[in-house]
Amino acid sequence: MQTNFLSQQFNAGFLAENSTACPANATICDGTSCVLPEDNFNQTLSLVLSTVLTIMLALVMFSMGCNVELKNFLGHIKKPWGIFVGFICQFGIMPLTAFLLSLAFNILPVQAVVVLIMGCCPGGTASNVIAYWVDGDMDLSISMTTCSTLLAMGMMPLCLFIYTKMWTDSDAIVLPYDSIGLSLVALVIPVSFGIFVNHKWPSKAKIILKVGSIVGAVLIVLIAVVGGILYKGSWIISPKLWIIGTIFPAAGYSLGFVLARIAGLSWHRCRTVSLETGMQNTQLCSTIVQLSFTPEQLELMFTFPLIYSIFQLLFALLILGGYRLYRRHRVKTQTDVEKTEQKEDSKPNAKINEGFVSDEMK
Repeated sequence: MQTNFLSQQFNAGFLAENSTACPANATICDGTSCVLPEDNFNQTLSLVLSTVLTIMLALVMFSMGCNVELKNFLGHIKKPWGIFVGFICQFGIMPLTAFLLSLAFNILPVQAVVVLIMGCCPGGTASNVIAYWVDGDMDLSISMTTCSTLLAMGMMPLCLFIYTKMWTDSDAIVLPYDSIGLSLVALVIPVSFGIFVNHKWPSKAKIILKVGSIVGAVLIVLIAVVGGILYKGSWIISPKLWIIGTIFPAAGYSLGFVLARIAGLSWHRCRTVSLETGMQNTQLCSTIVQLSFTPEQLELMFTFPLIYSIFQLLFALLILGGYRLYRRHRVKTQTDVEKTEQKEDSKPNAKINEGFVSDEMK
């Protein structure tokens, strides 16, 4: 089934238009990109780093759980308006955006499918770390990530069935339910321990949270760098995918924020929903892609998940920087206003009581 995956669409004209020189040791060189053989060093590096990163990620999610109040977390579950808005963003806006971008740029069917897979993936755990740094609602962030990962087992097949009809048979896409289940376990267990620690020892939880938030920020950047090293052999892909990889996360952040605001959520929850919408589980997308396509098809979109990951991180850092500047300006402005009010209030009182007015109050 895979070998017959719309091979008629890959015409010679497209390949000639995008032809480029490939290294001599490339296993695939068909015009649009080159895939190099993975050497033993890369295999060992990948195994070691994936183990280390998994452990670090679990520790980071444990620290994020230390910022979650059990009462508030259960409140979001009992009254899931915020979770519902996030659900609409995650499995409504993102797949539709992927579909429209694929049509607008008129990309190849196999490329359109990988864009749609990215749009149908649940939220990633990196959003929890960024949500902390932008003073988001951590209870909502954790609950949204958990629910989207759980619901992905049913919503991903449904969304892919709806949107990939015009390009391929959805049965050709292999969904790794074991990977989704592992992602859910890796999220729920550390967060649960973190919630317990916060409930029992709140003072210690604050220390763990500060350390974990810094480690988490470093980890996000580290994952992007490691991805660049391990996928160095397939960077030459269609420029259209680079453009989509840039627009897609920006659209997710923007549309998620707008919809959350229309739904009447508070500003800090709007920021949370925005991050949960734009930041996808790119590792899950990579797994699905590698399981579903032949090497000949992989060359056309092999690194799109990594491209999306890089730009979702860059835009998240821009959001973080913008928010920090805004907060600093707002705090400074509020402090100046309070000083002015105190100054104005002190003058008439001193005059009425015939008291002394210092030079600072004049």
